[in-house]
Amino acid sequence: MDAELVLSALGTGFGLGCLLLAARAALTAVRLWTRGLRVKGLVVGRAPADRRHGGLVVFSDHLGRELVLDPGAYAPLCGLPPIGRTVPVVYVRERPTAARLWTLRHLLAPSFGWFLSSTVAFGTAAAATS
Repeated sequence: MDAELVLSALGTGFGLGCLLLAARAALTAVRLWTRGLRVKGLVVGRAPADRRHGGLVVFSDHLGRELVLDPGAYAPLCGLPPIGRTVPVVYVRERPTAARLWTLRHLLAPSFGWFLSSTVAFGTAAAATS
């Protein structure tokens, strides 16, 4: 089998998969934007034994349960304020455990990452055929 054809097919397939994941992440952000419940969360520090960077967000859902949102290692890049401050949190009523920060960067970062990966994969596939 021709190596260029295989690389082109793999790049195109991976690019389509990433593009579908980007569309799914964008639709999730739109769903949270339109139907999401917005509450205030408090940024707290991690346990001393936890080696990951960034803080955690504690918020209450519509039933009064205390939930913890882990924005991940790149939370400061996505607009997480310092420890002790409040931050807006958004979630869908049916799935409060799938909450996100109510910042444009945090809502759109996953779709942008998948779209960028899709662009790189399509570029690799196009370069393999030339």
